Amino acid sequence: MEIQHQAAGPGAALVTLSGKLLLGSGTERITALVDQLLSEGTKTVIFDLGGVIALDSTGVGQFIAAFNQIAAAGGQMRMAAATGHIMHTFKVSRLDLVFQFYASAEEAVKA
Repeated sequence: MEIQHQAAGPGAALVTLSGKLLLGSGTERITALVDQLLSEGTKTVIFDLGGVIALDSTGVGQFIAAFNQIAAAGGQMRMAAATGHIMHTFKVSRLDLVFQFYASAEEAVKA
């Protein structure tokens, strides 16, 4: 798993993920980064999932934990570019009804 982030406007960060978000692939870095971003004053965290090729329950659990961290800080989490089996994983777990999904990172940033 690779993870990068950049500013996406005032109080917003775009976190770009790629590779496999699976048990043992370092997914705990997601919540560690969210914690860092929140401590720096970020209120909106956008996850770009366009480069994610595999996602298991461990990866999903990291997004749930991140969502809870962000919500507790009064912020907002947005998911972008989830397609195919990645989006299907969120739908099966009904998280598509909890998380805000956007077709692209650009659309999520503008929202």
